[in-house]
Amino acid sequence: MNIDADDFTLLGLDKAFALDRAKLDAAWKALQAQVHPDRFAAEGAASQRIAMQWAVRVNEAHQRLKDPLKRAAYLCQLAGVPVQAENNTAMPGAFLMQQMQWREALEEAGSAADVETLSDEVQGQRKARLARLTQLLDVDANPTQAAQEVRALMFIDRLLEEIDARLEKYEDAS
Repeated sequence: MNIDADDFTLLGLDKAFALDRAKLDAAWKALQAQVHPDRFAAEGAASQRIAMQWAVRVNEAHQRLKDPLKRAAYLCQLAGVPVQAENNTAMPGAFLMQQMQWREALEEAGSAADVETLSDEVQGQRKARLARLTQLLDVDANPTQAAQEVRALMFIDRLLEEIDARLEKYEDAS
């Protein structure tokens, strides 16, 4: 085992966006069982400290790979195309128009049903973009285009959080 290995190699998984969650969780649990600091309790403080570093690293890899957006961004980074969401906000014009329409729809929504309809539409767009990421990363090997999809999905996820917050207000009011 190499603590500096990429997350996929560390967990013994294929380097791909399409990932079997059960296989990921099983690999994480098996590796955690090997490196858990309690296993090294009798070996002294230095061994426990190293075990703790391993446990943190294994958890970090699991957390990153189980989140589709983080996994996609990580794959882009591994391919030499960091997402750079904080510096690169360029989006295709059609997506910018879609963002504005969704924002207006959320502002103008007058009922929980209106917000749920918007939520369904945005969730559908999210699902389609995740499928596109699978194509771009696992089939086309196009991390540049995938990075743009990741940035779009980051916007969509933020919008979905706002939609959920709005739906909670309707629930609290009833």
